[in-house]
Amino acid sequence: MSCIPAYAGRVWLSDDEQRAWRAYLAMQSRLATELNRRLQATSGLSLSDYAVLVELSEAEAASLRPSEIGRDLQWEQSRLSHQLTRMERRGLLHRTECPGDRRGALIGLSEAGREALAQAAPEHAESVRSLVFDGLTSEDLAVVERFAGAVLGRLGS
Repeated sequence: MSCIPAYAGRVWLSDDEQRAWRAYLAMQSRLATELNRRLQATSGLSLSDYAVLVELSEAEAASLRPSEIGRDLQWEQSRLSHQLTRMERRGLLHRTECPGDRRGALIGLSEAGREALAQAAPEHAESVRSLVFDGLTSEDLAVVERFAGAVLGRLGS
């Protein structure tokens, strides 16, 4: 058993918690890297491109204010601004003035963006399935869903 140091009366993570936490961090990092690599190889899109395209495709009229995209993806304004600029240059989306708000903009899904998403989605779904869900039982899936729901619940909305 390892020594668990205390700091200001607080105990660090237990050995079991530490192993679980480090396994989760390693999985999260390696999974994002592999999904990004596969998506880039099959479609030329990054995971960030894909996330924005999905947000726009699921929006009414396939357009959103940048702040809505940032809120939904939990991205800081600077990251979002750079991402949207890169995607606009590549023709995946377009900006238009927001009706009734001259300072506001709407980000819309271009036809090229819609086509890129349609081509990328099946292969991406297969990557997620093969890397994450294949080999898991329905009980395993229920545990993953409960775990994620519990953590998200503590984080609030």
